[in-house]
Amino acid sequence: MDCYTANWNPLGDSAFYRKYELYSMDWDLKEELRDCLVAAAPYGGPLVSLLRKPWRKEKAASVTAVLEIYSASACLWPWKSGPVVSLGWSAEEELLCVQEDGGVLVYGLHGDFRRHFSMGNEVLQNRVLDARIFHTEFGSGVAILTGAHRFTLSANVSDLKLRRMPEVPGLQGAPTCWTALCQDRVAHILLAVGPDLYLLDQSACSAVTPFGLAPGVSSFLQMAVSFTYRHLALFTDTGYIWMGTASLKEKLCEFNCNIRAPRSRWCSRPRSKERAVVVAWERRLMVGVMRPRASSILGGLFVLDEDSYLVPELDGVRIFSRSTHEFLHEVPVASEEIFKIASMAPGALLLEAQKEYEKESQKADEYLREIQELGQLTQAVQQCIEAAGHEHRPDMQKSLLRAASFGKCFLDRFPPDSFVRMCQDLRVLNAIRDYHIGIPLTYSQYKQLTIQVLLDRLVLRRLYPLAIQICEYLRLPEVQGVSRILAHGPVQQKDVSDEDVARAINQKLGDTPGVSYSDIAARAYGCGRTELAIKLLEYEPRSGEQVPLLLKMKRSKLALSKAIESGDTDLGDVHGVAFVPTGAPWFCKHQELETLKDLYNQDDNHQELGSFHIRASYAAEERIEGRVAALQTAADAFYKAKNEFAAKATEDQMRLLRLQRRLEDELGGRFLDLSLHDTVTTLILGGHNKRAEQLARDFRIPDKRLWWLKLTALADLEDWEELEKFSKSKKSPIGYLPFVEICMKQHNKYEAKKYASRVGPEQKVKALLLVGDVAQAADVAIEHRNEAELSLVLSHCTGATDGATADKIQRARAQAQKK
Repeated sequence: MDCYTANWNPLGDSAFYRKYELYSMDWDLKEELRDCLVAAAPYGGPLVSLLRKPWRKEKAASVTAVLEIYSASACLWPWKSGPVVSLGWSAEEELLCVQEDGGVLVYGLHGDFRRHFSMGNEVLQNRVLDARIFHTEFGSGVAILTGAHRFTLSANVSDLKLRRMPEVPGLQGAPTCWTALCQDRVAHILLAVGPDLYLLDQSACSAVTPFGLAPGVSSFLQMAVSFTYRHLALFTDTGYIWMGTASLKEKLCEFNCNIRAPRSRWCSRPRSKERAVVVAWERRLMVGVMRPRASSILGGLFVLDEDSYLVPELDGVRIFSRSTHEFLHEVPVASEEIFKIASMAPGALLLEAQKEYEKESQKADEYLREIQELGQLTQAVQQCIEAAGHEHRPDMQKSLLRAASFGKCFLDRFPPDSFVRMCQDLRVLNAIRDYHIGIPLTYSQYKQLTIQVLLDRLVLRRLYPLAIQICEYLRLPEVQGVSRILAHGPVQQKDVSDEDVARAINQKLGDTPGVSYSDIAARAYGCGRTELAIKLLEYEPRSGEQVPLLLKMKRSKLALSKAIESGDTDLGDVHGVAFVPTGAPWFCKHQELETLKDLYNQDDNHQELGSFHIRASYAAEERIEGRVAALQTAADAFYKAKNEFAAKATEDQMRLLRLQRRLEDELGGRFLDLSLHDTVTTLILGGHNKRAEQLARDFRIPDKRLWWLKLTALADLEDWEELEKFSKSKKSPIGYLPFVEICMKQHNKYEAKKYASRVGPEQKVKALLLVGDVAQAADVAIEHRNEAELSLVLSHCTGATDGATADKIQRARAQAQKK
């Protein structure tokens, strides 16, 4: 406790900065951080790294780049797509990978692919030189610099609307530096070309000059935007740093840091009177602070043991290196007043009083009397509570909260809400800061993020038990807490069918008041599970919530169907524009078929006209001649639409219909409307093998498919003699393992053993295991010296009956290892 302020670094006489370790990093980086593309999500989010251009490194021609995500899922997977220019995280903690061709791949926390979108044809043609991921109040955006030195951006990747920014006059090469800004709810691009700055908005390119910039600047080297996008720092080639508002209309300060190639991030806490920029270079870290109405202070030099990566946060900077994860921030006022050396603040006196009370010392009474005489006991309790929230160490949190509790005992009417709420918040924060969870939120970040967003992030990490425990501990309403987690949790399960997931969610939630199935469906759609989203919308009772999401999923027909079912004409009016391309024909398809045909003829839509005649041939025509005539009309329409595949398929269907009619006349039974495969199978089951083979030749059914059809049909008939003759007619194109499997499916081990001896060496072990001959399977596996086959046989050894076989396999393994 005596050395608690040892890591505090004073800047001037009114501010302290401290750097403390969050975690000891247990990752396995193969390269230095400077050789990787690195991006970290804010609010204690995960870190991703990707080796820069591994194909250019020596001895790496065959090396696959590995995309590594740490802290959230600790997973890594091979990167098999194109070269990556930039990485970044969205506000929803989705990983955005910007490629050279302008494609943006979106992944989840666990490496699951979500979606892909393109930044436009111009970007594709000119390639991507550089990219930025930025955040606005509307969502997360992407800004692209192309090889033609033009900018394209989208302010919200969830609702992609590309904007091609105006051209910069006279720009012949890439700008020396640039960044994305958000002013007046509009995204802008600020770029530097030598000593000139340009601001690009939707309609114009304007030359701008920072207010109060010192003369003599020949180039801007770097730009740093604050976490809130309200402030900007410009680094010049002369070593000066200009700090001001993002509008460039107000200057906060300007100072010389004498550094030519810095990496910088803003480092300021909310409501602080000071603004600070952290500058990193050559394993050193320096904090430059601006004080209102005073000259700037440059100090706070921190030495770094390794190459580091800086992550700006709401109230500080996270610092990653190969071995540590640290946090640098301004010491909060409450902590400073309590722990500052020789402090006489009421919180400091109360903390000392509590310590002395534990020692059973009379000094406790002296400290308390001093506080009470000044009338500052309430302020002292509040200071201790506030300071506890900003402490990272649990032992220090407890010490401060004990002091606050001690002081409350001497107050008559101190409201307990703030104390209870702080205890709850700290328990939640300490739980998520655990090394195995890896979300190092500060108290300020937690309050800004809100508990609902934190629960969403725990669900994204599949930490459902912890999320539910937090809900129960905080006693959140069911709608905001447990029910919401139980609804969104199963959406992340990839190994369960969409129908089962939708049914499970409905069984858990039922008609719980306040639960919106459309919100859950939107989450499923965001995870790339469109069919699950549609099934979940079936449980949504409000059509007004179904239709917008269906339109977003580009399911216009289903959206129109729901709008019509609801009987709400406003839905059709509001979303009518989306229904115009497909709505009218779809309505006619169910109500006015003749009108639909006229619409297709009027538009010369031969493709849809052909599909119309196909449906009409089955729906309206009962006579075979009428159906064939309708199909002929459809084939003619497909030829006009230049869809030869559909036309040929329609002609084959006409030929099959005529053949099926002839088979019914000659053989009896039912053949009409059967598929080609079912027709062949029916002929085989009826004993008409030659006709079946002729039909296969006429319609060019591949040998493998025909053998499968005949094998299945003869096994269903249990005509084992004919099946044996068939197997010997010529060499089987599908091998003989299917014969073994089909016989065992019919529970005929005797017949299966006949074919097991004819199975090829590569499938011999599997065939022998199917017929239950474990001993012989073991001999074959040992002969092949195949570890996978040995393991397979060993898994089939049961009880004492196969004990000798298992021992034989183990001895064979031991001998193989010796060799």
